[in-house]
Amino acid sequence: MTESSSPTTSPASPSPVRVFILDDHEVVRRGVRDLLDAQDGIEVVGEAADAREALARVPATRPRVAVLDVRLGDDRGGDHAGIEVCRELRARMPELACLMLTSFDDDEALFDAIMAGAAGYVLKQINGADLVAAVRTVAAGTSMLDPRTTSRVMARLRGPRDAPSAGKPEAPPSAGSELDRLSPRERQIVELIGEGMTNREIADRLFLAEKTVKNRISSILSKLGVGRRIQAAMIAGRVRDRREHGEHCGG
Repeated sequence: MTESSSPTTSPASPSPVRVFILDDHEVVRRGVRDLLDAQDGIEVVGEAADAREALARVPATRPRVAVLDVRLGDDRGGDHAGIEVCRELRARMPELACLMLTSFDDDEALFDAIMAGAAGYVLKQINGADLVAAVRTVAAGTSMLDPRTTSRVMARLRGPRDAPSAGKPEAPPSAGSELDRLSPRERQIVELIGEGMTNREIADRLFLAEKTVKNRISSILSKLGVGRRIQAAMIAGRVRDRREHGEHCGG
């Protein structure tokens, strides 16, 4: 008599990535929905045509990723109304990954989107496979900013300051800064983030364990009230520009 084998249980498949779509053009919205719904492991849980509807529906549907159109023509937020939606949703749902979708290669919108906490920024000319990959990337907790995008943002930070308005002297830099709440070591780490270094590279430079660097960065983001490394680097860049400008004025 042969011994009966016990039934094997297959491991539970992971939960699908829940996605919400905001776009004021119905054709675009439906196209993105059809594309994403056809993918294994992705589920579109809702959509909206304007900012007010999105702000009401996203918290109720609890998506992991929100694909947000940057420009919503009918909203009071102007050309970048979708970015304001990103900012508001991230304040309510810090775990939400916002992927900004736009027809325009706009440095100003890119900068504002990153400072609003967006996890990624892609043009509507992107092909379908790359958009799916972008959704999966931000859902996994990784920023979807390629090196060229990051370099453009950092170049803006390091560029010349805007000239003061005619007849109006520029306000002097404030005595305090966002970085005052950081320890000297944390400020050093922020500077290295601004240079584009990874956690491993920062650990090697400062002779620290990589886990220590990761924990320090989490503390830095919390103290600065931001959710992403590049936002911390931007703050450091602004402070550095104010400090250098003050030194030049004083000299």
